[in-house]
Amino acid sequence: MNSFNSGTQATVLVLFTTLVTVTLLMCVMAGPDRDDLTDFYTGYRSLTPFKNGLAIAGDYISAATVLSTTGIIALAGYDGYVLAVSTALSLVLLMFLLAEPLRNAGRFTMGDVLARNMPGRAVRVAACVVTLSATLPFLVVQLSGAGSLLTFILNIPHVAGARTACIVIVGSLMIIYAALGGMRGTALIQMIKIVLLLGTSVVVAALVLNRFDWNPGDVLRAAQHGSGAGSAFLQQGLQLGTSAVDRLDFVGLQITVVLGVACLPHITMRLYSAQDVPAVRRSMSWAVGTVTTFCLLVIIMGTGAAALVGSRYITAADPHGRTSVLMLSQVLGGASASAGATILYSAVAGMVFITLLSSVAGMTLAAASSLAHDLFAHTARRGQAEPRTEMTVAAWTSVAVGTVAIGLSTLVQNWDVGVLTTLAICIGASAVAPALTYSLFWRGFTRTGLLATLYGGAACALLLMVFSKAVSGTPSAVFPDADFDLFPMQSTGLVSIPFGYLAGWLGSRLDQRRRLADSRENRRLYEESEARLLAAAE
Repeated sequence: MNSFNSGTQATVLVLFTTLVTVTLLMCVMAGPDRDDLTDFYTGYRSLTPFKNGLAIAGDYISAATVLSTTGIIALAGYDGYVLAVSTALSLVLLMFLLAEPLRNAGRFTMGDVLARNMPGRAVRVAACVVTLSATLPFLVVQLSGAGSLLTFILNIPHVAGARTACIVIVGSLMIIYAALGGMRGTALIQMIKIVLLLGTSVVVAALVLNRFDWNPGDVLRAAQHGSGAGSAFLQQGLQLGTSAVDRLDFVGLQITVVLGVACLPHITMRLYSAQDVPAVRRSMSWAVGTVTTFCLLVIIMGTGAAALVGSRYITAADPHGRTSVLMLSQVLGGASASAGATILYSAVAGMVFITLLSSVAGMTLAAASSLAHDLFAHTARRGQAEPRTEMTVAAWTSVAVGTVAIGLSTLVQNWDVGVLTTLAICIGASAVAPALTYSLFWRGFTRTGLLATLYGGAACALLLMVFSKAVSGTPSAVFPDADFDLFPMQSTGLVSIPFGYLAGWLGSRLDQRRRLADSRENRRLYEESEARLLAAAE
């Protein structure tokens, strides 16, 4: 399928070079002052609600959403449709439940929100540990996938050396974006990414529908035939199975996505850059509209890939279907030597490339900010660090996080690391979501309860994932020849989410009985800020 000539390769390379040059220049020009923390972490809250909404949507739509969800739809039909809907619903939940209180409670990082009523180094350390636990797996997935995807896009022989070079290039660029650009610089990258993403996806989706005379029913019938699954394509079960346990696993995965994706630290960090509460409300409206529109386009593109490319060719290129949108653009472009084919393939390739760059840059910034602000400034320096020193540390931690992610991605580039995406989302749903909801809405939440939620929820998700079917015991597992799958599901949410909430409740109840004075102080601090927090008052 991937048989474009050298002219197409040259066009794609020129496009990639242009994108990198333009985004780097914009990132450097928009970069913060070297001694202004507010500028680095929030960009002076200077973005309009429309621009901030695009930036939130850009951070939210990762390469996994663009490529993996499209591939799941192309290969598993109904299961992918539900996943796309759950992805959009997660941001809707953030908009209505957490966005405004988070904007009022937070300053720069998730640690600021959690330490608002429960100050202390232990809380800051826990917030930093969970932030890294949720972002680093995502970074490894994005970077390890970058090697395979870029070799496919550029039609380079799929060898370890080429993949490693692509990982290093993308990883180095993400370090530069995060270290030099700060919140405002990465926001510009996200805005460029979302405009290119929506524009290219609209064109591809329109071409798909045009092939079938704008009749969605014909597209679905062709997808059923092209998938080789027939009527099962529109029924639950192609991705995870149809047994009772598999159906529970499917439900648990969707709950995990709804609760976890929008609570990931690199998403919530964007809310603190809104000017005020009305601005964050309007920003989230733009973000939800943008993400919902894109998820609808993903459904069309994934179905079109099943109909026009076929599952046999998609799985031959990548068993998880991550190249399906690229292969779809080749089919829609017609003859490989035509100008239309070159333009369409180059546009889709550019969309994928900028998505990879922007996704990893946002995650790197979130991880580096937590290390610099929570661990260094508030734990090591007890809140007494100079702004210039903290910003220097933030820049160097961006380099450290990026280097570690590049190293890990290189080591596991031959593994099936998709399970790390599930792990990150499970940590978001099992640790971050309970901690935020309890901290924002429960007066009786204590420091012990918070630490139990963060560490307990994350540890439960990690432990269950290690012993799940996604890691061993099945042909599609990370270690298919091993057999230690004691947990019979691929997603941990059905167990780890209730465990995270229960750990926070039990920890708070036990803490209140043992330390009545401290619990009263926590309650007093909460009540003092409750009206401002929940009434969205400035």
